Amino acid sequence: MADSTNINSQIVASINAVQKAVMSPQVVKTSGAGKAYQSVAQSSAIAVQDATDYLRNVGTIMTTALGVATAEYLATQNPLLLKFMKNDVPKVMEDAAKHFATVGKDAATVLKNFPSG
Repeated sequence: MADSTNINSQIVASINAVQKAVMSPQVVKTSGAGKAYQSVAQSSAIAVQDATDYLRNVGTIMTTALGVATAEYLATQNPLLLKFMKNDVPKVMEDAAKHFATVGKDAATVLKNFPSG
């Protein structure tokens, strides 16, 4: 029966060569940087998605508020409701749109300036 602890030297050399290639400091650094970049890219995309949801939700709320204010104005002729509809609703929507634009630009800047490897 042959000794099972003897390993072909070519196999050992192959394993050592693969390990050296995969575990070299430059490969580990580049791989880590790539993973970090992907994580930052995904986080940036999530931030933009959240800002999109925020904009959509504010739009829904403001549309509802506008409908309620219109109905109330028709019933009461209260001039404060006209001010709300003409000034406040558009201002809230404008602020939400600015927030969305800021998040998008900031996310793009973070990603652009993040080292990719």
